[in-house]
Amino acid sequence: MAALCVATPALGQRPISYDSLAALEAPAPTTRIAYGPGPMQFGNLRVPKGPGPHPVVLFIHGGCFLQQYTIAHAAALEQAFADSGYAVWSIEYRRVGDEGGGWPGTFEDVGRAADHLREMARTYPLDLRRVVAAGHSAGGALALWLASRDRLRADSPLRVDRPLPIGAVLALAPATDFADLHAKGVCGGVIDRLMGGSPDSFPERYRDVSPALLAPIAIPQLVVVGGQDRNWGPGGRAYHASAVAARDSLVRLVDIPDAGHFDVIAPTTPAWRVVMQSLRDSFGRTAR
Repeated sequence: MAALCVATPALGQRPISYDSLAALEAPAPTTRIAYGPGPMQFGNLRVPKGPGPHPVVLFIHGGCFLQQYTIAHAAALEQAFADSGYAVWSIEYRRVGDEGGGWPGTFEDVGRAADHLREMARTYPLDLRRVVAAGHSAGGALALWLASRDRLRADSPLRVDRPLPIGAVLALAPATDFADLHAKGVCGGVIDRLMGGSPDSFPERYRDVSPALLAPIAIPQLVVVGGQDRNWGPGGRAYHASAVAARDSLVRLVDIPDAGHFDVIAPTTPAWRVVMQSLRDSFGRTAR
């Protein structure tokens, strides 16, 4: 599938930063729900107005898989999605620096949080026939991984029976090739700490979770990258190219020339219009 290059108005300022994104105000979520016993095992649920059932955005925040980057910076995005008519299940999870974070706890948490939607749907008007997994940066990789859990090897410690079906993936500036990120030593060598070692030491772990090794996922995927995102944009483009080479006909790339890394999750930027259209397109491609 050919990439789509979408022009946006010039920003007229530097791309938004993590700190400025975290400072954006948003109302409290509808409720905060624990999906496990640990302090990081919870999510924010935002339910839009109306009787529902509502299509669900399962959102996973990024931050280099590191403890210091928390769910708090996703609040404005969560609310913007909810204001557009989607129920939003935005999850926190153990990361490097948290007790139990890294392999396999980080991935176990994300899978467990996704599957907890079945329990939540007994109380809230959620349409689990229409679930889009969306994530930013590290969270983009985790969203792609969620969509491929049914393809894990039989003896993987991350394999579960009946993983929640994902209808489509919206991957925003995703971190896609764990081996390449390990070799580059990104974020202070976080991949070594996340995976417990190198790709040579634990090749099966990397095969289980690295999006670059999971293609073709065989569900609709929309990869959104910013043209000014020098660090993470190339990985998203490389994932798209490798998925196409693997004959994945369901993957698309949207390249926003004027956007930086955090512009794609900030409702205050010109790029947000493209992100929202990408989300609507993703729901349009899910099975009903």
